[in-house]
Amino acid sequence: MNSAAPARAASSLSPIFDRPHVAFFGRSLAEYRTCFTLDHLAWRGRSVLDVASGPSSFTAEARRAGVEAVAVDPAYADSPDHLAGRIEQDYDHMFRRLREPGNRSRLRWQRFRSLAAAEADRRAAAARFLRDFRVHRQQDRYVAAALPQLPFLDRAFDLVLCAHLLFLYPMQHDFAFYVAAGIELMRVAREEVRIHPVCGPDGGAYPELARLQAAWAQAGITSRAMPVTREFLRGTSSTLVLSREGRR
Repeated sequence: MNSAAPARAASSLSPIFDRPHVAFFGRSLAEYRTCFTLDHLAWRGRSVLDVASGPSSFTAEARRAGVEAVAVDPAYADSPDHLAGRIEQDYDHMFRRLREPGNRSRLRWQRFRSLAAAEADRRAAAARFLRDFRVHRQQDRYVAAALPQLPFLDRAFDLVLCAHLLFLYPMQHDFAFYVAAGIELMRVAREEVRIHPVCGPDGGAYPELARLQAAWAQAGITSRAMPVTREFLRGTSSTLVLSREGRR
């Protein structure tokens, strides 16, 4: 998901995330279940917003399970055929990078047994997204918008998810963007926000996390890191949970 936030230089940007734009890359509901510790069946009949969703099939699959899921990404302003082309370009780039020797050592085989299996799963998720997007793009299921300003009312969604945007693209996003993004995500959430992962592009801990949490606390937002069972790249083993001060 793109934003107009000011860019900053990165001293050690991983080649996996070296594109001039945020990769249009997505995952399945099954991966969301593990990276967000999410029991989607418990959210039947309730509203869930997926921010920076890209070509994830979470919304399509969650809708079929009875969840009132909505996806938001600036790329949704484009046509399905244009997005299909972006998927091919970005997926080819990402998996070519992942196959490089220096990056293969960062892979963790918890959900997938091989990189080929991971690629097949992600491409299948993207295909499900495209089918659903072609049918429902005009029905407010897929909204074209970007952090740090979302076109929704306060507390419009019971749960808000944000995957693989914050912390992974330091060339595009700075500290001020992270502060504003967390505040905006919490604004549209009725209960809580879950952000995954909590690491930089090299898999190391985000160095300014404590400062960021302090800034959010000033805005009345409580945040905590929650360990998750899914880790595909080294360092992606935790999710941030944000809630309003006084609510756990």
